[in-house]
Amino acid sequence: MVFRKPPDGGWGWVIVVVSFFTQFLCYGSPLAVGVLYLEWLDAFGEGKGKTAWVGSLANGIGLLASPVCSICVSSFGARPVAIFSGFMVAGGLMMSSFAPNIYFLYISYGIVVGLGCGLLYTATVTITCHYFDKRRGLALGLISTGSSVGLFIYAALQRELIDLYGLDGCLLIVGALSLNILACGSLMRPLESSDCPPPEKTCVDKVPDQYFVYHEKEKTVEENISILEKGYIDEKCANNMPDYKQDSILNKNILSSINVNEKDTYKKKVVEQTNFCKQLAKRKWQLYLNYWEETLVLFKNKVFSALFVAILLFDIGGFPPSLLMEDVARSANINEDDYHMPLISIIGIMTAVGKLTLGILADFKWVNTLYLYVTTLLMTGVALFAIPFAKSYLTLAMLSGILGFLTGNWSIFPYVTTKTVGIEKLTHAYGILMFFAGLGNSLGPPIVGWFYDWTQEYDTAFYFSGFCVLLGGFLLLLAALPCWNACTNQSSKLPPNTYSYKVASSA
Repeated sequence: MVFRKPPDGGWGWVIVVVSFFTQFLCYGSPLAVGVLYLEWLDAFGEGKGKTAWVGSLANGIGLLASPVCSICVSSFGARPVAIFSGFMVAGGLMMSSFAPNIYFLYISYGIVVGLGCGLLYTATVTITCHYFDKRRGLALGLISTGSSVGLFIYAALQRELIDLYGLDGCLLIVGALSLNILACGSLMRPLESSDCPPPEKTCVDKVPDQYFVYHEKEKTVEENISILEKGYIDEKCANNMPDYKQDSILNKNILSSINVNEKDTYKKKVVEQTNFCKQLAKRKWQLYLNYWEETLVLFKNKVFSALFVAILLFDIGGFPPSLLMEDVARSANINEDDYHMPLISIIGIMTAVGKLTLGILADFKWVNTLYLYVTTLLMTGVALFAIPFAKSYLTLAMLSGILGFLTGNWSIFPYVTTKTVGIEKLTHAYGILMFFAGLGNSLGPPIVGWFYDWTQEYDTAFYFSGFCVLLGGFLLLLAALPCWNACTNQSSKLPPNTYSYKVASSA
């Protein structure tokens, strides 16, 4: 299969539109789960911490399983994964309408819907990157706003559906709407061309079936030896060993030690297969060792180490408002007649504005993206500290807008990661950081809910949240101070794969 050069247009704009609606349809309900959270509290009578696990799993499990999602998209393609995930999201939402207890929701809504959203996010980003190169930033920015617009609309939509049809009817209707993901996924045509013949493969990545299934009557000893020779040569080719002929001669010398004329052919075949298994195990083990060595090298970078702590603490403290703000307003005894718009809707629309605004700021040469990201963390911590003092709808709406705008710093997080570890290590580093982000998303709302269960008020919970975000911001700021530039100037003393962030450079 030969992939063409990204067209940066054409059918790519169809991909952008369907990816936008895919994220809109799959993330609308999980991000606006705060509306459902209130209903689940009343329906099941469980504690706030235990109930908050439903929404936190739905939003965190996709990030935690990001490596699995990437493997699925790479193996099967974006279109099949999108269609299959559409069934997962719709089925999980519909099953949740029949939930007899909160534990059933952990599976149906938290894991099934959350994993489906993670698969769809990976599929939409992957297919968009295939179709765009020069305009990739614009295309990714457009599709990422789909989740924010979904949060804005679904918050009000789910409230209206609950009033009209109840919680169960709401989930059934929202699940039926999610089936439109199937239509969007069917339009994700892979970027490939069959006009050009595929290049000849010089290395065999997959293990032939002959190595695992032995047909004693169909193969002679000489045939098995030739198979083993081919596997050994392919192994050397995969390890970038250029001298093909010398490797073949060397392997023949090794195999010549086996007496072909020996009557007991079974023992010879066992030796051949054992030799291959040892080589295969050695190769795989070396790959695992290289992976962990690269991971350790990343954590030797002070800024990267501070960055993973900051993203973990930011999601622990900064994510709960999008889930619990409606319950905060109810706990403050705010009259429902004063509601002009759901607080979660305000967070959603301001997140979209924040993504676009911060993304534009990051493109200016005089803006340092790391300092910009640190600024959003510190401002988020201050806004979280102010929530306990908000006793009216207006003040909560203002804080929701501020928090939503600052949450848009997700749009500049890839910039910061690239500047920290380099483009060569971006995929590896970003996967690690997304795992910790998912861990923070999963733990944040239950922790805040447990604080309420213990103290019967949200003040202590949001003081804790603000402290977490401020601590992460200050640690990242400390690691990025110019005093660390003395270390970056001694680049010759660093390992060849180590990268350090130069805070004086612009994004």
